[in-house]
Amino acid sequence: MNRIFVLIVLISARVPFAQSNNVNYDEAKVPVFDLPDPLILADETPVLSSQIWLEKKRPEILTYFEEQVYGRAPRWEHQITFQIREQQRGALDGTALRRQVRIYLLGSTSGPFIDLLIYLPAGLDKPAPLFVGLNFYGNQTIIDDPAIFLPESWVDNEPEYGITDHKATEASRGVREYRWPVRQILARGYGVAAIYYGDIDPDDEGRFDNGIHPWFYQPGQTHPAADEWGAIAAWAWGLSRAMDYFQLDADIAADRVIVMGHSRLGKTALWAGATDQRFAMAISNNSGCGGAALSKRRFGETVKIINTVFPHWFCDNFNAFNDQEEKLEVDQHELIALMAPRPVYVASAQDDLWADPRGEFLAAQAASPVYQLFGLQGLPTEEMPAVNTPVMGTIGYHIRTGVHDVTLYDWEQFMHFADLHGMNR
Repeated sequence: MNRIFVLIVLISARVPFAQSNNVNYDEAKVPVFDLPDPLILADETPVLSSQIWLEKKRPEILTYFEEQVYGRAPRWEHQITFQIREQQRGALDGTALRRQVRIYLLGSTSGPFIDLLIYLPAGLDKPAPLFVGLNFYGNQTIIDDPAIFLPESWVDNEPEYGITDHKATEASRGVREYRWPVRQILARGYGVAAIYYGDIDPDDEGRFDNGIHPWFYQPGQTHPAADEWGAIAAWAWGLSRAMDYFQLDADIAADRVIVMGHSRLGKTALWAGATDQRFAMAISNNSGCGGAALSKRRFGETVKIINTVFPHWFCDNFNAFNDQEEKLEVDQHELIALMAPRPVYVASAQDDLWADPRGEFLAAQAASPVYQLFGLQGLPTEEMPAVNTPVMGTIGYHIRTGVHDVTLYDWEQFMHFADLHGMNR
């Protein structure tokens, strides 16, 4: 078996908690575990066809994730309205069409809204395929473009980016441009769409009174019920509202929209792709626990750690599996499998042990039998590939050098994978 040696690197804010909880980074200490078989129904009937998978097993898995991990999103019964706030042909030195759309989630300008930033390649004579993703500090951070509106919602303080008093400022323009190579993506024929995740639900440690959740509370309710949506499910729901818009925009190929996310937003991208089959492809970058990494390995960040440090990300029922991952009836390979037969890509980083690169690879591998039901190749390898050596079937995977981040190398693989699957036809 190939072994990959990695340097242990932890995000500084997490080190004390990790050290005090004896986080495991030793493969020899991974417990023996059994993964749930995605090709066996709850009544132990084998899943022998893609039809049975789609009609019976997929709903079983999806329901379990909804009730026990991410939480159920409410039924959507409101009329959404869209307002094009600004657009410019010839943006970015003539290379792009920029469009900024406000999505009123309840149909009224007095209700909650999401601001959607879109760049499309200039001069296209056909609808453009599109990468869409959430960002951490506002749409203005993904590229230094003075025309981008600053977010009006709560933003996590980051003095390095000029963000104080939970408000974005002009100083934050373009500070995350290295994570969003917009010009290179446009040059490859793809569009880019971005949403600040705080427009949907502010990521502020357990509060559920300042995002989308309160708009769906029953009288007297102040917190989601134990099986109702946490922040990840809310962010994924917001991505689906953007998809509602894409289907109406004649400049966008709505059948070739690719949802991509990094870290907690990589978890979100996978859940968005699972719950909304309109997304043609999903990409998870360094998503780790609750994303692409197998929970039952208890390697790096665990269910207990993530529920303790980020109690608002998942539904409250997920706490029942703190230090009891063996009781989970699903694992993250089945989250990946919920994308089938659509392509899905998982990316890891060599120095990001917290996110468990091997666990991410093994989850992608264990999802492959579901793709084979459709006559498709899942992950085209039995062994974890060498660093900086991508493998691409209908499931793709790479582990690159470096730390927990999104790099141009990652994006180059994402675009190649998208090309491979005809997204830019």
